[in-house]
Amino acid sequence: MNYRFSNRVGTFTSSAVREILKLTQSSNVISFAGGLPAEEHFPVKAIGEAFERVLAGGNRALQYGLTEGYTPLREKICEWMASKGITVTPDDMLLTTGSQQAIDLLTRVYIDAGDVILVEKPTYLSALQVFRSYGAQIVSVDGDEDGLDTADLEAKLKQYRPKLVYVIPTFSNPTGKAWSVERRKAVLKLCREHEALILEDNPYGELKFGDASVTYPSIFSLDEHPKGSGVVYTSTFSKTAAPALRTGWVMGDPEIIRHMTRVKQAADLHSSSLDQQTLYQLMAHFDLEGHIEFVRKEYEARMRQMAEQLQKQQWPGVKWNEPKGGMFFWLELPEAVDTAELMKTAVGFGVAFVPGVSFFADDAAKKNMLRLNFTHNDFAGTIEGFERLNRAMETVLVKQ
Repeated sequence: MNYRFSNRVGTFTSSAVREILKLTQSSNVISFAGGLPAEEHFPVKAIGEAFERVLAGGNRALQYGLTEGYTPLREKICEWMASKGITVTPDDMLLTTGSQQAIDLLTRVYIDAGDVILVEKPTYLSALQVFRSYGAQIVSVDGDEDGLDTADLEAKLKQYRPKLVYVIPTFSNPTGKAWSVERRKAVLKLCREHEALILEDNPYGELKFGDASVTYPSIFSLDEHPKGSGVVYTSTFSKTAAPALRTGWVMGDPEIIRHMTRVKQAADLHSSSLDQQTLYQLMAHFDLEGHIEFVRKEYEARMRQMAEQLQKQQWPGVKWNEPKGGMFFWLELPEAVDTAELMKTAVGFGVAFVPGVSFFADDAAKKNMLRLNFTHNDFAGTIEGFERLNRAMETVLVKQ
């Protein structure tokens, strides 16, 4: 059979993280690669009890559901969002199969081949996969510790007239940066002036470290919303409850949500109603806020442990900043080091990370960067992983 695939098939490349995860599944490799939560802290008992309550409701719990998602869960999320300065109704929201699907659905309804999307430099690699699959022209915007560089953003808004600006302003993937409030407001103002819709991706916002008095309001909350908003906001339960429940949500102007809902209906009718009902029961009967606070403290301890390991190694020419939240350290190595090649050496020593080149949208890609996850391994695993990583680093850096 001569299979005649669409031209779009050629735009899909396998995620570097997915390939590395495959590599580490059946081998004795300590992985700092994927953005994996610590499974020993999943609320297994509470999720099991929530699942039992769902099934106690009878056969109807296993029936088809609404494309928009399970209404009681949407109502609960609205209550959750209200505490964060976001006032929406269930009609302004769509439940999705993780926030990844929200990125795909918005791109599908908003972007035509050749349209320009502005992104951070670097940015989330799986979002880049989605944008490329729809034929978008992706342009990077420079930034600093406070967020996107407003001068570069304004210049590129004028030059490219983008339809969409994709950002992770709170503990970004891969850098762990948190934008200042002033920068959030400035970026929002510029994008509204140039009629560029902002897609605000916020999977890590609950995982804040350090001073509890410091707040990071979402860009969506700083704009008029939901009707007429210049921002579409998406988040997920993957980092706070459990990734396998595959439930995220997206909020925005009702017209945008309506179009996304129609496209989702064509794609999969609806995401797992069983998972959504279970999450509703979890939120109704379990202290999810308390669980998140426990996980946040555990992840902060793991982050500080990795920071200590990085300080101990004293690798020549290696730079890094301590993240303010989230799941990742972002390292810059000497320019002569290709971290894709370093990765091959590291796997030989039994440790893995993600080479940084996958997080860049265009020819501005830097080959000397890498990302380390600090949330998945326990303390002993991190120490052993760094012993192996140090051997790989010494092997490569001594050649420079």
